[in-house]
Amino acid sequence: MKSITITAKVKLYPTSEQMIILNKTLSVIRDVLNFVSTFVFGQEGIRYLELDHALYYPVRQQFGLRSQMTQSVFKTVLAKYKSMKSNGHPFSKASFRNFEYDLVWNRDYSISDQSVSLNTLSGRLHIPFELKGMEHWFRSGGHFGTAKLIRKNRKYYLHIPVTLEVESMNILNHIVGIDLGVNYLAVSFDDEGNTRFFYGRAIKEKRAKALALRKRLQACGTKSAKRKLKKLREKETRYVTAVNHAVTKALISQYGAGTLFIIENLTGIRTATEHVRLKSRYVMVSWAFYQFREMLEYKAALSQSEVLAADPKYTSQSCPVCGNTTKANRNRKRHEFCCTVCGYRSNDDRTGAINIYRKGFNTLFAEACQA
Repeated sequence: MKSITITAKVKLYPTSEQMIILNKTLSVIRDVLNFVSTFVFGQEGIRYLELDHALYYPVRQQFGLRSQMTQSVFKTVLAKYKSMKSNGHPFSKASFRNFEYDLVWNRDYSISDQSVSLNTLSGRLHIPFELKGMEHWFRSGGHFGTAKLIRKNRKYYLHIPVTLEVESMNILNHIVGIDLGVNYLAVSFDDEGNTRFFYGRAIKEKRAKALALRKRLQACGTKSAKRKLKKLREKETRYVTAVNHAVTKALISQYGAGTLFIIENLTGIRTATEHVRLKSRYVMVSWAFYQFREMLEYKAALSQSEVLAADPKYTSQSCPVCGNTTKANRNRKRHEFCCTVCGYRSNDDRTGAINIYRKGFNTLFAEACQA
């Protein structure tokens, strides 16, 4: 058995009176988050117990927060600073601009068949909700974690992390290497020698047009332009998510249960793109590769398959026939791989998928020998 966690995005449908209460609660929570953040910024390295001792009663008296809400705010602020540090950002004051509120399961929120019960400044609210395809996660005996209440474009959502126990892979039926990129979002190579290309050129062109429009709106600088910029960013985020969902779903559907997917470990890709031309940096750095990996991992787990991350070094420069490794093997402009020693020729992304497949196969073979 193994645990997987997915964030269920639940849309809420509050009444007009409930909206007023939610807006007031979210507004006060945001004020408290920034108030506590200012204190933490002046007390670098402060721990939760020290923060609780220093601000618990002042926050409750000044802002009228309930006990559990106050403690949630402290944890949210400290988590924000911890995240900034782990991402390598210099210590600076964290600012909270969005209307968000963290709620602890069975304390600040609970769920019934018809409504979600939320803790607010005016007591409990019972609000109807809509799952939209998330029914499986709510009816499978999953464990609910700390949720986040979000107000976005005058709509209300509850993001709930749900953890399920699923069966681990018992039988290995397929090994599939996956190379991720831009011209091809993904190229898969399996143990039967089959290759599948997921084309990305049209997506690349569509995002290039969106980038050009965004630059024009930024240069304009009016309030109307800023509103359009916000909508454009949200639209692109939804588009990227939808594409990643479609590709990962297609991969899982094609190979079925008992598949080991070998995928590139693209951790640190943002640092690596410092050496990429400025003109190409947006395309290389902005695609949600990590989101793709997360989606593939949880979908694979649900289908009793697994995902293994392999080192992507030299996978597009190494010849899968003779092992010759050099930059000269790859022609990026023509998306072609041609070995300078043995003459092996193929698509460069397909060659990358073959090498990733072999890295995963070699890892399995080494583990089997050690066992």
